[in-house]
Amino acid sequence: MINPFFRNCGPFKISDILQLINLDDLNIDNDQEINDIKDLLTSKKNDITFFHSKKYKNFAKNTKASFCLTTEILKDELPKSCTPLIVENVLVSTSKVTSKFYPTSINDNFDYTARDIAETKFKDKVKCGKNVLIGDNVTLGSNCLIGHNTIIEQNVSIGDNCSIGSNVIIRNTLIDNNVTVLDNCVIGKHGFGFFPVTKKNLRYPHIGIVIIGENSEIGCGCTIDRGSMSNTVIGKNSFLDNQIHIAHNVKIGDNSIIAGQVGIAGSSIIGNNVRIGGQAGISGHLTIGNNVEIAGGSGVIKDIKDNSKVMGYPAKNIRDFLKDNK
Repeated sequence: MINPFFRNCGPFKISDILQLINLDDLNIDNDQEINDIKDLLTSKKNDITFFHSKKYKNFAKNTKASFCLTTEILKDELPKSCTPLIVENVLVSTSKVTSKFYPTSINDNFDYTARDIAETKFKDKVKCGKNVLIGDNVTLGSNCLIGHNTIIEQNVSIGDNCSIGSNVIIRNTLIDNNVTVLDNCVIGKHGFGFFPVTKKNLRYPHIGIVIIGENSEIGCGCTIDRGSMSNTVIGKNSFLDNQIHIAHNVKIGDNSIIAGQVGIAGSSIIGNNVRIGGQAGISGHLTIGNNVEIAGGSGVIKDIKDNSKVMGYPAKNIRDFLKDNK
C-alpha cells in the first residue's frame, strides 16, 4: 500500500516514457505498456523503477521491474529481465516519470471542499473544539477528541480512542488506534524533495503516505513528511517529543523514544527500542539498528549496529567518545 490516495494515470506506452526522458533509438517494443513506477523492492513485471546508488545493489539484483532508470556504471547490477534505461540524472528522470503517473502528488493545495465538522457525519461521533474542518476521504474512529482550529484535510484515516490536539493539520495519513497527536503538528505534507535544473527547482512528487502505529504519541510542533516512493512509518508504542522533524520515507520501529528537536533525514531506517537524545541529527539513507542509544546533540553520519551506544559528531561508541574528550 504505497499510494492509496493518489490516482495512477497509467498505463503508458514505454515510447511515451522514453520521449519524456529524451531517450530514443532503443531496441525495444515501443508499444509495451508500463503500469506503474515503483521502487526496486516493490516493483513488478511491466513496472518501471530506478537505481541510482550502489547502496541498493542487493535490491537491484532482485527487482521484478521490466525497466529501470539507471546509469552506465550501475546497469550490470540489474537482472536480465530488467532493461536498463541509461539517463544523465536518475533522480531527475524518476521525478519526471513519477509526475506523469501521479500528477496530483506534486503540490499540496488546500482542500477547499473541507467543511466544518458540525456539517459532517462525524458531528455526533467525536468530541471536538471550535473551527474543526474535515476534508474529503476522511474516516474517524470512535471515542476520538479533536482540538480547536484543527484541519483533517483529506485522505486521512484515524482509528479509535485517538486524541488530536489544536492547530493540527493532517493529510495523506493512516493513524492507528490509541494515538495522541499534540498541538501544532503538521503530518502528511510532501517532503523536501527537489532538484536544481537549469536555474529552476524541479519538485519531486511524493506518492507515499504517513503511517502511525497504535499507542504512539507525537509531541507538539512535530512535522512528519509523507513518503516519496515509499511510506513514512512511525512504529507502535513510539513516543516523539516536541519539535521533531521526520523526513520522507523514514521508518521508525516499535517502542522507540525520541527527544525534542531531533531531525531525521530522508529514507533512514530506525530500529526497534531506539532512544535518541535531544537535538541529535541523523543523516539520510542510514540504518540504525535495534536497541541503539544515541546521546543528545550527536551527529549520525553512518550506519549503527544493534545494541550500540553512541555520542558526539561524528557519532562514535560512547566509551571512545568519553575517552577522547577527557
